[in-house]
Amino acid sequence: MIDTLLRGLATTRPPEALAVLLGVIYVLLILKRKRLGWIAGGLSSSIYVYLAARAHLPMQSSLQAYYVVMSFYGWYSWTRAQQHEADRITRWPPQYHLAALAAIVLLSFITAHWLAIETHAAWPYLDSLTTWISLLATWMVARIKLENWLYWITADAIMAFLFAAQGYPVTAGLFLTYLTIAVIGFREWLHQYRLQGR
Repeated sequence: MIDTLLRGLATTRPPEALAVLLGVIYVLLILKRKRLGWIAGGLSSSIYVYLAARAHLPMQSSLQAYYVVMSFYGWYSWTRAQQHEADRITRWPPQYHLAALAAIVLLSFITAHWLAIETHAAWPYLDSLTTWISLLATWMVARIKLENWLYWITADAIMAFLFAAQGYPVTAGLFLTYLTIAVIGFREWLHQYRLQGR
């Protein structure tokens, strides 16, 4: 994997390299709860709409388009929360997670079935699964929910595999980086969440 990643870095096209750089900036800024992260994320996702479509991952391309829209919502939501001093990290009760997971599995089966019949999707079920997980996780980030990082850890691991399998080793490396940052992000936000209770 490391050799493939290094060879991939040498042949990375400028759009992918820029998307990777902006993506890393996005996650690092969001980890520190900085609104500028939403701008970097929106720009990165705009590039990935095209790259995912070229990789025959239609759900990932649609997901990236959703991220562009959510970058506007995230900026607005975080700005509003800061203005009203309501930017505290909050959690979901377990029943919300159970309902969300059931919905993700159901929607993934439905969209995977459609993709398998109607498109040339390379990995219809995994493409669908990561899309629905990521849709939820992005909304949770915008709403400052602690558990967003746990959903991202799952999605990033799967997406690293998907992009590696489709010949985008640098992007696969990006998702492995995201996974690492998500682990750090969860620990950081959990620490902040516990401090809020004091």
